Amino acid sequence: MGSTVNLKNRIKEASLNKLKGESVFKNFVSWFEIPAYNHFRSMAFYNYIYQIEMKYVELNGYAMAFFPADSGIGGAIVTGVGCVPSETGTLIYLNAGEDLNVVLARVNEAGGRVVMQKTFLGENAGYFALFIDSEGNRLALHSKN
Repeated sequence: MGSTVNLKNRIKEASLNKLKGESVFKNFVSWFEIPAYNHFRSMAFYNYIYQIEMKYVELNGYAMAFFPADSGIGGAIVTGVGCVPSETGTLIYLNAGEDLNVVLARVNEAGGRVVMQKTFLGENAGYFALFIDSEGNRLALHSKN
């Protein structure tokens, strides 16, 4: 019970700080990794749906392919010990540019599966869609339009 009260007090204090204009972070995501069983199949999937060329490296026993990002938040596909794809884990929203339908239209063709078509979130939030990638990971796409 004591730890629950302590947590509630911390949450209340953080909320008050936010009202004062104090922010802990600009972004709460700094990096993401998408697990894969078959690294080259996964690279081909994301290269195709985004029309990109990912850089491949092997590092400390892991195969990694990096999403090209000039600035902002980056990420990679990772294959190795402990990298297990899942339809039920944390949901990552990937930027799909101006209109997510452009990327979403390539998902099935690349070996994935669309599980929720483009859906309106709200005027300020834009749209999202859900898909399962070639490795069995559930992910989301997001766009303003």
